[in-house]
Amino acid sequence: MAMEVTPIAVTDEELDSVRWDDAGLALAVVQDAADRQVLMVAWMNRESLQKTLAEGRMVFWSRSRNELWRKGDTSGDRQWVREAFYDCDFDALLFLVDQEGKGACHTGERSCFFRAFGSGATLGSQ
Repeated sequence: MAMEVTPIAVTDEELDSVRWDDAGLALAVVQDAADRQVLMVAWMNRESLQKTLAEGRMVFWSRSRNELWRKGDTSGDRQWVREAFYDCDFDALLFLVDQEGKGACHTGERSCFFRAFGSGATLGSQ
């Protein structure tokens, strides 16, 4: 099932308002548009933000690979942007998306936030 693409018009002034860190990045929180579950967090630079807003599909910056990546290119678990926000300090981004496929997490879970404190989950018990 193909999702509807919803580009979001943005001005240069809005892009210039984002307070990028020393590496030129800002934290991006991705939330399900329907139930508001936080699906994942990732990093964006100006180019990935511009592409996300223009294409209507989440594009991030991979710090480990030092390159852009479109969520779902290999997994098919794409995220289609419905709304985009920046916070009061202009240094964090929030996206409401329609999640396509089984989920947002590379582990196969719907959300990357499936381990609760108090559950006994640790890095060694993955």
